[in-house]
Amino acid sequence: MQRRAFVKLVGGGAIVGVSGGVAGCGAAMPDEAIAAWAEAGRNDPAANADPRRWALGFAVLAPHSHNLQSWLVDLSRPGEIELRCDLTRLLPETDPFSRQIMMSQGTFIELLDLALRERGQRAEVTLFPEGAPGPDQLDARPVARIRVVADGGVAKDPLFAQIRRRHTNRAAYDPARPVPVAAWQAMAEAVRTSTLPALVFGHADGAQPERLARHRAIANEAWRIELSTPRTFLESLKVMRVGAAEVARHRDGLTLLDPLPVLMDKLGLFDRSRAPAPDSFVVRGQIDDFAKKMDSTTAFLWLTSEGNDRATQVNAGRAYARVQLAATAAGVVMQPLSQALQEFPEVAGPYAEVHRLLGAERPRQTVQMWARVGHAPSAGPSPRRGVQAHLLPRQGA
Repeated sequence: MQRRAFVKLVGGGAIVGVSGGVAGCGAAMPDEAIAAWAEAGRNDPAANADPRRWALGFAVLAPHSHNLQSWLVDLSRPGEIELRCDLTRLLPETDPFSRQIMMSQGTFIELLDLALRERGQRAEVTLFPEGAPGPDQLDARPVARIRVVADGGVAKDPLFAQIRRRHTNRAAYDPARPVPVAAWQAMAEAVRTSTLPALVFGHADGAQPERLARHRAIANEAWRIELSTPRTFLESLKVMRVGAAEVARHRDGLTLLDPLPVLMDKLGLFDRSRAPAPDSFVVRGQIDDFAKKMDSTTAFLWLTSEGNDRATQVNAGRAYARVQLAATAAGVVMQPLSQALQEFPEVAGPYAEVHRLLGAERPRQTVQMWARVGHAPSAGPSPRRGVQAHLLPRQGA
C-alpha cells in the first residue's frame, strides 16, 4: 500500500465494510466463532432429550441485521419456547423503529420451525401473546410463544437441509452468470407454499437493463448516505469486531480480519469511537467498492407486504429465510440491501424511490426486503454465539 494511502487510512480511522462480514481477504475466521455451525444437529445428550434444544441449534444460525443475534429464549415451561427480543441489541440509528430487528426474529422462528419438523414436532406459533409493541419502540413482552407438539404426521421441509449451507454473500458477483429461471421459481414457491400471510415476491434481472440501472443507482445512493451520516456509520463501528481474538470473544456483530486494520487496531490507530469524515478516503473507498459490487449484480429480488404491523414484519422475516434457503438449494447467493429500506431521515429519498420502483404504494404497502442476487464463491459462515448464550439465565447450563 502506498504511504499516502496509509496516512489517509490512519487519519480516517478505519477501513471497514460496514454492511457486515469480512472486508477483503484477511486471516481465517477463528474456529470457536463459527463452532455453532458445526455443532447444530450433533449427537448431544441434552439436545437429544429435548427437541426444543436440538431445534435451537439450527435457529441460532438464522440471518440477523448487523449479526446482532437479539434472540432471548425461555424454556422454563415444558413443551414451550418463549422468544423475546434482547433490547440491548438494537439499531436505534439505522433501524429506528426496529422493523429489521423484528424481521430478524422471524428468521429465527422459521429456522426453528423447520428444525422441529425434522424431529417430528409441530410448532404452534402465537405471535405477541401478551400484545404487540407499538410502531415506534419495542418492549420486553414476548415476540412469540411456541408450543411444541409431537406429531408423527408433520411434514418435513426440504429447505431444512440448506440451513448450514446458507450464508449472506457480500462479494462481487459473476456478471456473466444469470440467475436461472428455475431458481426464481423455487424462491417464489418457497413463499407461496408457506403458511405465512401473503407477501408479494418480485425480481428483476438482465431482461430489464434500464430497471437494473435504477436498482443499482438507488442502492448506491442509500449506501453513500449511510456512510456519510456520522451517527449511522458509528453505529456499525460500535459492533465491529476487529481481529481473530475479538471475533472469537464476541461471536457476533460485523467481522474485520484484514491484516492492515488489525495491525492499526493493535497500535491504537483504529478509532471506533468516531466516524470518519464524509469526504474521507475511507468513506470514498467504501462507496467506490460498493459501486463495483453493484455493477457486478445482474439481479435483484424483493418482498412487499400489505401493511407494516409487528406481526407482518416477523412474518416477512420468516418468508425471507425461506427465500434464501431456496436460493441456496439452487446454487444462488444473495445480500440484503437494507440501507434504502431504513427509516432514518437522511435516507428518506432512496426509501421513497425504491418503493416507487417496486410498485409499493405507501403507506398501504411496505417493501420488507430488497436484495441483490447472483453467483459467487462461498462466503463461509458468520460468527454465532451458540444456543447457551440465548437462554435466559434461569435456564442454567
